[in-house]
Amino acid sequence: MDTNTKPDYAELASFTGRLFRDNFGKGPQSVYASIEHPVVTIYLRDFLAPMERVLEKQNKNMKIEETRDLMMKEIIPDIRAQVRIMTGTDVASVYYDWSIDNRTGLIICVLSDEEDAQFADYEGKKEMHEQVKRLSEIAEKAPNLIESSKLNDRTLIIRRTGILVEIEKEMIRTGFSEQLRLAKRRLEKRLLDTGVFETILKSRVTDRFVAWDFDKDRSYIVLILKPE
Repeated sequence: MDTNTKPDYAELASFTGRLFRDNFGKGPQSVYASIEHPVVTIYLRDFLAPMERVLEKQNKNMKIEETRDLMMKEIIPDIRAQVRIMTGTDVASVYYDWSIDNRTGLIICVLSDEEDAQFADYEGKKEMHEQVKRLSEIAEKAPNLIESSKLNDRTLIIRRTGILVEIEKEMIRTGFSEQLRLAKRRLEKRLLDTGVFETILKSRVTDRFVAWDFDKDRSYIVLILKPE
C-alpha cells in the first residue's frame, strides 16, 4: 500500500452503509471507517433491520446472528473489492461480529501485504496479553501467539493464533462451523472482563467484538474504547 495515499474514509463508510441498506432493507444509522496498519475497520452503529426487531422482541438474537452470517457471505466480496480500490491492496481476510444488544457491528479487513506486520506497543500491553491468555485458557486453550495494538485512541485489536482445541477442529471438519462460531461468540464475550480491561487501559470499554478464521486458526478481539 502507498502510505502517502490518504484513503477516503467517508467514501468507504458511505459505500458500506448503502451496501447494508440494499441487502438488509435498512442500513446503520452511522458508519465509521478507519485504516491503521495492518487492518481496515468498519464500525456500524444503530443497526437492526425491521425483521430483526421482531426476532429481538422474541429473544431470538442467535437467529439474527445466523441470518446475518448468511447475508455476509453475499456482502463480503463487495467489501473486499471496495477496500481493494481504496487502498490499492488485496484483502487477505475479512472478519466480522455483532453486538445485537448494542445494535452495533464491526468488520475487519486484513490487508494482504500487512497481515504479518508487527503491532505497535502501547501502555498495558503485557497485562492485556495476560488477561487474554487467561480467558482463552478457560474457553479453549492458551494461544500459541498473542499480538495486539491500539489502532487509535478508540480501537484496540488483539490477534490470537493457534487457539482451537481438537474437538473444535473436528466440529469444523464435520460441517459444524456455524454452530461453533455462534457458541464461541457467546462464551468468549461472557468471559471478557471489561472492568479489568478498563483498569489496564485507563479507558471505558463501550463495545467488544470477537471473530474467527477457523481455516487459519486465528481470532481477533476488538475493544471499542471511550478515553477518560
